[in-house]
Amino acid sequence: MYDTLPIGVFDSGIGGLTVLRSLAARLPGEDFLYLGDTARLPYGTKTAATVERYALQAVEVLLRRGVKAVVVACNTASSAALPALTAAHPALPVIGVIEPGAAAAVSTTHSGRIAVIATEGTVRGGAYQREILRRLPSAQVMAVPATLFVALAEEGWTAGEVAEAAARRYLQPLFADAATAPDVLVLGCTHFPPLTAVIRAVVGDAVRIVDSAATTADALAALLGDRLQPSGHSHGASRFLVTDGEERFARVGPVFLGSPIKPEAIERVDLS
Repeated sequence: MYDTLPIGVFDSGIGGLTVLRSLAARLPGEDFLYLGDTARLPYGTKTAATVERYALQAVEVLLRRGVKAVVVACNTASSAALPALTAAHPALPVIGVIEPGAAAAVSTTHSGRIAVIATEGTVRGGAYQREILRRLPSAQVMAVPATLFVALAEEGWTAGEVAEAAARRYLQPLFADAATAPDVLVLGCTHFPPLTAVIRAVVGDAVRIVDSAATTADALAALLGDRLQPSGHSHGASRFLVTDGEERFARVGPVFLGSPIKPEAIERVDLS
């Protein structure tokens, strides 16, 4: 049956596993097929046209494997490719991470001052800024590229002097003046949640940090409605497709997923 097909999850690499983690927790009756385009990451420094082409290729692979919906668990791809994906596959439920993250930021802020840290591509594309302002036209949105965080997370350097120095460099200018500082910080890249502790140390306890993974899971549940399987339907199995580096994916992936990844659950695919 259509409803028993897995949910496809797509990211440029490993960071989208933070979204898969929230999806699996929110939808325990579902199976998931995760695709990480590890051979071509990062997407954040590439042009929108290139990211759109990569995303279309990735979704084609997921559809050939049989999925009932796709979560674009990559902020850059959500920003650059979501319209093209929905146009190419009008009958396929497709959801990105930007709209749920923007909605959470707007519902949380008291001052209307919202900061977004993301990759260069996501900041340049302006998707978070547009979505936040569409919901709250009076908002003051500050978007800062924090590209080095991607490499730190990929290497597992989520604590220590290097991570702390990077967090200070990116964030201290935004939060130095308490009178004008944002009260909400959106983690606009799925690689960033493992760095939450060092980010929190810089911005302080009063700032609400928004990770769009949990709100994306809620949005997907609402989108699929009665097409979701009840809890207990399966073991919530996840399979993984990568375009390169299976061994590294199995080694580093658990930092993002929060649980081990068996090497036999990983398969290499070619998107070209």
